Amino acid sequence: MNNNNVNKKLIISLFLPLIFVGRMTLLRVASMVGVWGGLWLAGQQGLSHLGWTIPQLSAAQSGCMAVVTYIALGGYHTVYIICKTFRRDIVAGYRYVKVQALLKWAIWNNTNIPKLFMTNVMKNPNKVALIFEDQEWTFAKMDEYCNRVGNFLVDRGFQKGDSVALFMQNRPEYVCTWLGCAKVGVVPALINFNLQQVALLHSIKVADCKAVICGAEMQQAINDVKDELKLPIYVSGCDKTPVTIEGAESLDTLLNKSSPIPTACLDSVGIRDKLFYIYTSGTTGLPKAAIIRHARYVFFSTAVHYMTNMDEDDVIYNPLPLYHTAGGMVGMGQVLVFNNTAVIRRKFSASQYWIEAKKYGCTVGQYVGEICRYLLKTPPKPEDTQHKVRVMFGNGVRPQIWEQFTARFNNPCIAEFYGATEGIANIVNYEGKPGACGFVPAVLRGVLPVYLVKVDAETGEPYRDENGLCIICKPGEPGEFVGLIKKNDAARDFHGYADKKATQKKILKDVRTKGDTAFKSGDILVMDELGYLYFRDRTGDTFRWRGENVSSTEVEGIVSKVAGNKDAVVYGVEVPGAEGRAGMAAIVDPNEELDLEEFVQGLSKSLPLYARPLFIRVLSEIDVTGTFKLKKLALQKERFNPNIIKDKLYFLDTKLSKYVDLTQELYQKIEQEKAGL
Repeated sequence: MNNNNVNKKLIISLFLPLIFVGRMTLLRVASMVGVWGGLWLAGQQGLSHLGWTIPQLSAAQSGCMAVVTYIALGGYHTVYIICKTFRRDIVAGYRYVKVQALLKWAIWNNTNIPKLFMTNVMKNPNKVALIFEDQEWTFAKMDEYCNRVGNFLVDRGFQKGDSVALFMQNRPEYVCTWLGCAKVGVVPALINFNLQQVALLHSIKVADCKAVICGAEMQQAINDVKDELKLPIYVSGCDKTPVTIEGAESLDTLLNKSSPIPTACLDSVGIRDKLFYIYTSGTTGLPKAAIIRHARYVFFSTAVHYMTNMDEDDVIYNPLPLYHTAGGMVGMGQVLVFNNTAVIRRKFSASQYWIEAKKYGCTVGQYVGEICRYLLKTPPKPEDTQHKVRVMFGNGVRPQIWEQFTARFNNPCIAEFYGATEGIANIVNYEGKPGACGFVPAVLRGVLPVYLVKVDAETGEPYRDENGLCIICKPGEPGEFVGLIKKNDAARDFHGYADKKATQKKILKDVRTKGDTAFKSGDILVMDELGYLYFRDRTGDTFRWRGENVSSTEVEGIVSKVAGNKDAVVYGVEVPGAEGRAGMAAIVDPNEELDLEEFVQGLSKSLPLYARPLFIRVLSEIDVTGTFKLKKLALQKERFNPNIIKDKLYFLDTKLSKYVDLTQELYQKIEQEKAGL
């Protein structure tokens, strides 16, 4: 083809983007023509030495191409963003390709979690898989226990698709029991071992469980509800504690009689089958049973493994509850899928975290919820910096303590990720960018189909444009984080809950185009111009006071820090005669160490007046979920009523700029709209 024709077509194709871009000043164009033209000519010279045939452009043509390219890219601002995010996005893209490659391979081969685990058993049968209270469980030992569980279930008549409740504290048998269930297609419901009575009964029934496997240490809780369950009960760990539930059987005795040879049922289990149920934390009601399939487990564990750049020699410190996503999927997945070693413990201990991390040579640590703040509250000790932990992954680090945490504990990279148990809107901050819970490509936004949509702060309902579609937030605008659903895609299909009504509540329709659907995270995030995302609040937790929207999560972080990293929750409460809801903070201070004068001074330096809590409640403890999230619903219902609350209550007197005792007399003034609010 004639070079002139090539040049004409090239110039024409480069000018086409002009119809899509805005205006540009002559000065900005002129300032870049020389740079881009020079780069193009230099590139021509370099490529010609390699023997490549390329269109030969004159200086004028190169200059025109440079101008068009610069305009099409959006000018110097876009070039700036590309320069700032290029390495981040390239590295993330490469790692994400590895995630997708393994996931596609697993789907193509219709493999499952037990088969992936058995590959590691054959590869390293004598390698230590789990360390627990100085016990070491090799991959071979785990596999034998799993096989015994699977064969026992088959002998008892359980079939593929049947559910069983697993109610046990953290220990190796816990993992081996649910993995043994998975080998024969039985679906375990991983129940929070802190539950009792109504919540426990609900969790077992909502998953339609056919039996209960409980730890010997959990027998009393099961005994309290067994008459309403009317299910077979098997008790694990009876070597030290005998069976005390009438009619229950010792699982240990039954497994000793079971075969350690793999069952033939394994081949009937596919990657799209249910693996288990994991329950949401239940901060605002009864737990919901989220469906987790084998493909989703592979995706979660693979994504964290590759995005945080782990390898199979890493030893992971995992003190988290194994009934939840972070501990049981993301953490334990490194053992089952990637041949890592993990240290687990019965319950999390802030004082032992770094001591045990050093003792067992851990190179990777896990956290969730308020754990990092709990670690900061411990007295300094040599182990704080003597460990080998190079990266910590999890979710829930408050931005206010991020850099303080890394500075004290020998600068581990904080790989904060965002992703609900059942959600498909997943992101990760693999670089350790302070405060960010992940990022999206700032230029090629369509690569990752997750978005922030504008919602009404009061109702949580999305705002829509004239076409009925959701309005996508611009950088700096807070919105609800959603992820587009793609059926039969392991990473983007929403499998929902055992309760179909609960599933429908999490689906948003007509987001980008008519007919599409997205998963509603229920979380408010905000994005900066480089694509970094920051957690702002839960929908419904943002409250409006003095005409301003207040993020309870943001205020919580500041209140906790000013109060000396004490547990604190912030929520909005209604005040008679005043629009919106006033801020109220509940602070845990059993030793009455809180200096209210210093506290109010600290708040005044960090928060505008409308965001400072109008009411303070000082109490001895706050309930937490199994994943270390502070509960606030019950506190919010009690408001600031001294007739109900026996804890100390304080009111912010803005004229005096101090917190004063909330007496009965003052309370009556507020209720009678005589307090000037």
